[in-house]
Amino acid sequence: MEQEGKPRRVRLTPGARRVLEAAERLFYEHGIHAVGVDLIAAEAGVTKKTLYDRFGSKEQIVVEYLAGRDERWRDLLAVRLEEAGEGAAARIEAVFEASRAWSERYGAKGCSMINAYAEISDPDHPAYPVITGQKRWMLDLFTGLAREVDAAGADRLARTLMLLHEGALVTHGVGVLPDSFGTALDQVRDLLGR
Repeated sequence: MEQEGKPRRVRLTPGARRVLEAAERLFYEHGIHAVGVDLIAAEAGVTKKTLYDRFGSKEQIVVEYLAGRDERWRDLLAVRLEEAGEGAAARIEAVFEASRAWSERYGAKGCSMINAYAEISDPDHPAYPVITGQKRWMLDLFTGLAREVDAAGADRLARTLMLLHEGALVTHGVGVLPDSFGTALDQVRDLLGR
């Protein structure tokens, strides 16, 4: 049974893992709509029948791709927030540092959620709640941290942090600024009086 707001997920067999690994690489490099199931199956070394037996549809592969990336991001961020310690300002900075590290390793083309949203803006698509849920989760994270810094101005600070974060992700992906996360961090430190 699906939890409210949580997408249906599939159990990953070894063949399904190969499909998902191939799909993740292909979707991120070329875009979701540009990649067909024939190519995914060929790259994974499985038949289309195996792909459909495991996932049921391309849409479910997209859900698994995005949900998997989101889980890995949240895991990385949890470690970075723990390492940052108790101070909210230090944890806010840690979010931006974690995003920088993630983007340098996994995000040469920007945020996979933002990229997916450019292709999937239909709220009825099964991956839509994964995309929007990840961004809402980030706003909630910033809101909680902002309350620790300035309870009265928390909403405004959280929204500003979210915009700086998302802007850094986008500009990193398109290569507009040489150090988008450094630029965003400078602004964050100004906001926090650090």
